Amino acid sequence: MLGASRRASLVAALGFVCCSGVDPTLQILQTWLSGWRGVGLVAAGMARLGYDLSLTRYAELGWRATFYVSGREHSPTGAAASAFEATPFGAVQVAAWETLARA
Repeated sequence: MLGASRRASLVAALGFVCCSGVDPTLQILQTWLSGWRGVGLVAAGMARLGYDLSLTRYAELGWRATFYVSGREHSPTGAAASAFEATPFGAVQVAAWETLARA
């Protein structure tokens, strides 16, 4: 039950981060998760659900975040989901969202 609750909380947070609007609560959540602290929080949440994160910076082009099932060989074909974005937190958020949507 605890795993389902954690998954639901992570899905809700990621869903609200993707929302656009002027609601102050949304802006607080988006600001909270849009930085290195947010990268760590999402990575920790995904780790609790059984996923490893690979985060790579490509010069000035952007960031690729890839989630893999924990304990498996990390090859491109074994990726649960991957995203390429301009910011590290954007890449992690999109990749986590895609991973949870596929699970």
